Amino acid sequence: MLSSTSETRTSNFRPKPVNNSFLLGEPDPKTNLQLFINGNNSSMTTNLHRKFARMHQLVLILDFGSQVTQLIARRLREHNVYCEIKPWNKVTSIPENCVGVILSGSPFSVHQEGAPLPAVFDINPNLPMLGICYGAQLMAQLNGGKVERSTHREYGRANLISHQASHVLFQGIPDNSQVWMSHGDTITGLGDNMEIICSTENVKVAGYAFKDRPVFGVQFHPEVFHSTDGGTMLKNFVVNVCGCKQDWTPASFADETIADLKVKLGNDKVILGLSGGVDSSVAAVLIHKAIGPNLHCIFVNNGLLRKDEYESVLQSYTHLGLNVKGVDASQLFYDALKGLSDPEAKRKAIGKTFIDVFDEESKLIEGAKWLGQGTIYPDVIESVSVSGGPSATIKSHHNVGGLPDYMKLSLVEPLRLLFKDEVRRVGRELEIPNAILSRHPFPGPGLGIRILGDITPEKVRVLQEVDAVWINGLKEANLYDSVWQAGAILLPVQSVGVMGDERTYENAVALRAVTSTDGMTADWAHLPYEFLAKVSNDIINKVKGVNRVVYDISSKPPATIEWE
Repeated sequence: MLSSTSETRTSNFRPKPVNNSFLLGEPDPKTNLQLFINGNNSSMTTNLHRKFARMHQLVLILDFGSQVTQLIARRLREHNVYCEIKPWNKVTSIPENCVGVILSGSPFSVHQEGAPLPAVFDINPNLPMLGICYGAQLMAQLNGGKVERSTHREYGRANLISHQASHVLFQGIPDNSQVWMSHGDTITGLGDNMEIICSTENVKVAGYAFKDRPVFGVQFHPEVFHSTDGGTMLKNFVVNVCGCKQDWTPASFADETIADLKVKLGNDKVILGLSGGVDSSVAAVLIHKAIGPNLHCIFVNNGLLRKDEYESVLQSYTHLGLNVKGVDASQLFYDALKGLSDPEAKRKAIGKTFIDVFDEESKLIEGAKWLGQGTIYPDVIESVSVSGGPSATIKSHHNVGGLPDYMKLSLVEPLRLLFKDEVRRVGRELEIPNAILSRHPFPGPGLGIRILGDITPEKVRVLQEVDAVWINGLKEANLYDSVWQAGAILLPVQSVGVMGDERTYENAVALRAVTSTDGMTADWAHLPYEFLAKVSNDIINKVKGVNRVVYDISSKPPATIEWE
């Protein structure tokens, strides 16, 4: 998490410059995969990535497919430490500024056919490493330890009945600290150069350390909320072991990004699609501070916005000094969506139409060479496929699909490295009004993915009315700011009801409200029953065509925040 303060501590294990390459893995016969990490090259895919690799110390997180790998990055960012998640099978080199590596958990067993099995035979002693769950088991097995199937699967809360309180990882960790287990295998033996550093009642080797190098493994997940002191443990690793300076702050990000954009964009013109939300607004202000009037903002009415949002959003930007043009393309989107019911097909149709609109608008701006977008890190992570990386594709994000060959614009995405809460902190650093920064996230495809099934203008009207009652109700009850995201979903079912003396057969809608920090995980908002009853009553009485309201009490995971 970006914060305005930083803290620096003396490291017990200062990594020396990595001059010689080290072998993280010989080709495994099952995977034919080799991770050969060399400190002389950078594998960053964008100029911005390369910039931060040069200017900030980097902790590299190797993703083995765990659904909570993103939480590791979140916890490190909370301590002002720059980190990146990379699929384990795509890393062939690391930048010189990499000061530590974390190996994530995985849905696989180390004994499973096709599991990620790079042979960690020769670890450079100068580079600190921390294995979590699967990562810990992998390093143990490949360095003389033994990993076996547990007699009973180990899931849920546990407590450290013993730990080396003086150990660098456990500084500030109290006795009996709660941790979260989630594994079917367990480490039953360690190599001669390793020692146990903590245990739970059922897991003797809950954590271990190499005796001759700053390499550690824990079988629990310090990154999840239920590991009450996990954040402190991760901080001990990145600060006290890796020697991170904790200089990843909103001010540093804003200053460095603006300076980088000035060089990257020069006198070029950029068009950027504003949505009225946090991400596109912060991206616009960053680019505007870099190139001024050469930024041309476009706010497209796709016919899938909230009620009266087109006019209110245009009004909200009048005080930011941005050059904003409104484009009403509602009918184009309705035409593109006609007859489509599949969620992915709808997302892609909406994304393509957006690109078509921007392409036409860019032709009206002489010399426009760039398309600015508010893509953030969760968008990128959730769009990685199994073939492209271990994490399965959750959904296609319209911001990360690339541009078609016929479009003559290149992409500029200044927020691509940030989580949502970090974007808000950068926005405050840029003095963007809180009315914009406090807005709930709203999906790029808009109500198009909150109408299950095909889309018609009438369905949009019904959902806009329902959504307006829901959101205004949250604000009037002073509950809006306690909720991360809220919305209404029009269900593809009708139900029987009684209104007055007549039977009705009308639409059912679902209300969704979640609490979260960054959208990577979320819990359903426990709103007062009296409030929910009032909102339900108001919707049924005020919105023609709706006679049933339900409230979604699913958390993420396993559900996603949006229904489509």
